Amino acid sequence: QVQLVESGGGLVQAGGSLRLSCVASGRIFMINVMGWYRQASGKQRELVADIDSGGTTNYADSVKGRFTISRDNAKNTVYLQMNRLEPEDTAVYYCNARLSRVLGPNFGSWGQGTQVTVSS
Repeated sequence: QVQLVESGGGLVQAGGSLRLSCVASGRIFMINVMGWYRQASGKQRELVADIDSGGTTNYADSVKGRFTISRDNAKNTVYLQMNRLEPEDTAVYYCNARLSRVLGPNFGSWGQGTQVTVSS
């Protein structure tokens, strides 16, 4: 199995920045795609951004131009740099790792989640 540990959440004012990190361990060979999802109170979990082992990225329209996903394969770590944060970005952010984009995120592993709160 794959274990994922997130860090970097917190409280920030609108317009501020945060950087999330997620370190993977365990059966690393099972990972091709790593990504971030978020779930706001009362809403469904949604994709924020993902990146495959070749560096191809995919972003939700709502975060394009503000968030940047990156990956350090040597450290088995994925990052999410979040700039110009908005109150609408408030959610629990979850790291996900899976074998392929063809497979949905629930076929992979999830981290425990980290809270991001953006005050207006």
